[in-house]
Amino acid sequence: MRDLDPNAYVEDRSPGTGRLRPRAAFASDLPTIALDGDWRFRLASGLDDLTGDFAAPDFDDTAWDLLAVPSCWQMTGLPGEPRYGTPAYTNILYPFPVDPPRVPRQNPTGEYRREFDVPDGFPASAAVLRFEGVDSAFAVWLNGIRLGDGKGSRLTTEFDVSAALRPGRNVLAVRVHQWSSGSYLEDQDMWWLSGIFRSVSVAARGVEDFFVRTAYDHTTGQGTLAVDVTAPARVSLSVPELGISGADPAGPHVIDGVEPWSDEQPRLYTGELVSEAGERIPLRIGFRTVAVVDGVLTVNGRPISLRGVNRHEWHPLTGRTLTEDTMLTDVLLMKQHNINAVRTAHYPPDHRFLDLCDEHGLWVFCEGDLETHGFEPGGWQRNPSDDPAWREAYLDRAARLVERDKNHPSVIVWSLGNESGTGANLAAAAAWIRQRDDSRLIHYEGDFASCAYVDLYSRMYIGVDELATVGRGQEAPTADPADDAHRRALPAVLCEYGHAMGTGPGGLSEYQQVIEAHPRLAGGFIWEWIDHGIARLTGQEDPHSFYAYGGDFGEEVHDGNFVADGLLFPDRTPSPGLVEYKKVIEPVRIHIDPATRQIGVHNLHHARDSGYLDFQWTVEDGGEPVGSGGLTVPATAPGTTTTIVWPADVTAALDAARKNDSGHEVWLTVTAVLAAGETWAGAGHEIAWAQGLVVAPAASPVPFTPAPAIAHDGYIALGPARFDARSGVLIRLGDLELDGPRLDVWRAPIDNDLLSAFGEPQIGAWLAAGLHRMRHDVLGVEPDASGLTVTARLAAAGSSSGLGVVYRWTACDTPNAGQARLRLEAVVTPDGPWSVPLPRLGVAMSLPGTDAEVEWFGPGPGEAYRDSRAAARVGRHLSTVSAMQIPQIRPQENGNRHQVRHARITTPGGTLLITGDPVIDLTVRPWSTEALAAAAHQHDLVRDGRLHLHLDHAHHGLGSTACGPGPSAPDVLAAVTTAFGVEFGTSR
Repeated sequence: MRDLDPNAYVEDRSPGTGRLRPRAAFASDLPTIALDGDWRFRLASGLDDLTGDFAAPDFDDTAWDLLAVPSCWQMTGLPGEPRYGTPAYTNILYPFPVDPPRVPRQNPTGEYRREFDVPDGFPASAAVLRFEGVDSAFAVWLNGIRLGDGKGSRLTTEFDVSAALRPGRNVLAVRVHQWSSGSYLEDQDMWWLSGIFRSVSVAARGVEDFFVRTAYDHTTGQGTLAVDVTAPARVSLSVPELGISGADPAGPHVIDGVEPWSDEQPRLYTGELVSEAGERIPLRIGFRTVAVVDGVLTVNGRPISLRGVNRHEWHPLTGRTLTEDTMLTDVLLMKQHNINAVRTAHYPPDHRFLDLCDEHGLWVFCEGDLETHGFEPGGWQRNPSDDPAWREAYLDRAARLVERDKNHPSVIVWSLGNESGTGANLAAAAAWIRQRDDSRLIHYEGDFASCAYVDLYSRMYIGVDELATVGRGQEAPTADPADDAHRRALPAVLCEYGHAMGTGPGGLSEYQQVIEAHPRLAGGFIWEWIDHGIARLTGQEDPHSFYAYGGDFGEEVHDGNFVADGLLFPDRTPSPGLVEYKKVIEPVRIHIDPATRQIGVHNLHHARDSGYLDFQWTVEDGGEPVGSGGLTVPATAPGTTTTIVWPADVTAALDAARKNDSGHEVWLTVTAVLAAGETWAGAGHEIAWAQGLVVAPAASPVPFTPAPAIAHDGYIALGPARFDARSGVLIRLGDLELDGPRLDVWRAPIDNDLLSAFGEPQIGAWLAAGLHRMRHDVLGVEPDASGLTVTARLAAAGSSSGLGVVYRWTACDTPNAGQARLRLEAVVTPDGPWSVPLPRLGVAMSLPGTDAEVEWFGPGPGEAYRDSRAAARVGRHLSTVSAMQIPQIRPQENGNRHQVRHARITTPGGTLLITGDPVIDLTVRPWSTEALAAAAHQHDLVRDGRLHLHLDHAHHGLGSTACGPGPSAPDVLAAVTTAFGVEFGTSR
């Protein structure tokens, strides 16, 4: 019978047995025995392969391996070969048959043993064994006594050990199953990993639990403090800064003139609970009140706007096992990039992360350990969310979420979970949370059609037009009028948007403009924070490192590189997407008006005036600094704007630039930096910036006397240039060997071209049109007295549609100027029906070399595309071809420099000069587009001895189509008649 099966708990829907009720995570001066370190470990293949007596204290485990705790066992051995099973990635599908609550009997099971000593005097009679995180189900024995079992992988579980713990030698045995009934509730778009992945300890227990309840009245400045304590002995409260000493914790204590906690000024008051038994518990108290006022999300009486990210816990070597240093790195990077909010997708994080959010200031949507997305492909049939048999599991996960993290002022919203459909169990969990803690709001996106039991109208991946409709309160009505009235009274939040997969996301500026235009819109969270790449080695004799994604471990089902969709690369290097996001969400907007010589500063902060910033200005003439200095800006209150007139030294610098009459663009740049160090960045850290073009470039063209094109045997000479007589291809300019340029419309597809969660991906139409295999057929090469005309047609085999192109070349050799000059004017005309946009439109060419110095004037220093260019500032920039390559986990189009005015590419063989007419997009690579498109990982890219240049009139927008909308209409590159020009030169 099943109830006699000692392993029945694995498939039982129950959240566990023998566990203590959940409580807050807190420090105490009572003794603790840390059990992290090396444990004896054996991986069984399944329930038929278990070690029968492994829990016996005298069991001989010396032949077993040593495994670090905490760790994920599939990550052991990396970056080489995994020692225990392999990681597996799916976004939606379960990696086993969907037959709840059953899981495969061939269920990898880790058997752990740890010996530890209990010192004399340790209060064993009131001790608990605490597991911070175990994936997926586990059972525990201490000294051969079974304590119980548990599920809820990313939730804390405690057991009473008072009857089993003894002085001296103790043996702890834990059996951890990779799959369990709980796995059906943990389908969270991440690598499936197993083991004791967070810390384990034995702790003396005095005070059982406490709940710090605070409020802040913004109209009076009063704070209210009450601490609900559960303890066997009397407990007193002291908060010296507030004049509270030895008081009854329950209070309530009403304090005048408290400083409220917010993301911008995370004021924490240090307190202490002291038990009559002698236990001392430190407190960090933050006063804040969360409320919905007239459909607007407020904290401390003022609207807030969430400039957020979704954060999975991830490290490329250790998976979900993180050090506190790694957590701190995440928090500091968020703050340094103007991020003010984090959704703990899709489970509660290590509690130390929330401590850091309290300290440094981040609004937190703390999310339950719940996702049942794998039921969606089956039409949500048998989904646990509406099955009464799973009700206890849902309520248990909600309670453990709230109880552990209830004392964090940074947590302003409880989130029930993610993508679990709808049902009574979710409503019951919301009701339980609301009864337990009415000081925070409740979030769940999956029931957005009614929002009956939540406090926020949450959506994911909607387009900017629909978002604006929501902002105006004009969304389509719900089926139930009462639900409709309720939902229209709620603030709206984008719990996921701006899917940061591969090159992109595009369109973030459009989203932010809509968010800032509508008070109902409380902002949102980019999906997501970090690429979940796993560090690997190729295993060759000369191994190369790379980051693995879905399918790289031979998974039966997987979702490829969909796991690599973060603003950080796996090594926590910021991607261009994060740099763009930082600019888009600046908390201070600077506007430069050259016509009126005024500078406006608009403060978008929730609570902080702009007095913490220093403002500085720089004037550059053609990218060369001609003046700089400080700028006095009065402290600007939140939500207000200050306008100042340019000071005299700015005017003087600009007048000097005008007098210089260089003919170059003159730009005024204003930056806002930290005046003093914060906990998350030092003085001088840049928060915001803006530019204004104050002197336009000279409009008159440089005199250009055309040279004749002269036919020779096999080539045509045009000034300093040589063209192949048959193909009309430029083969030499001065002393530089060249190949091209030719019309080019193909790019190595980005993830947003290849994937679409809500429709047909763009790649299908492109491949059907043959854009990846276009043939360049030359129709005529005609030299004349003023230049060379080459006519050609670009088309794919089997297609009646094409692109006609006329290349008109003119040249002038100017020895006294020190350079050879060659001008190309291209006119592209569509031929036949064109119903698909073009990936790019420009010309491609190459020259010898494996690397080169690249200098350009235009936006930079990083990559930019037409719908992702806010972070690029105009100036003179210097880099190398190698440094301009963006190491996307799956190689794809990247590294474009947008609207370049002129560039210099310096190789050992010479220097190529490029000038746009008036601008051109520039990409330089040490490999071809074909090689880039064929590569699966970065180590597949091999330099081929040539530098491949792309000079584009335009690119198709990036969008976030892989999971979201495509490029907006202005960023779609339609096939229409287009003319563009570029000038080439060589430096002698």
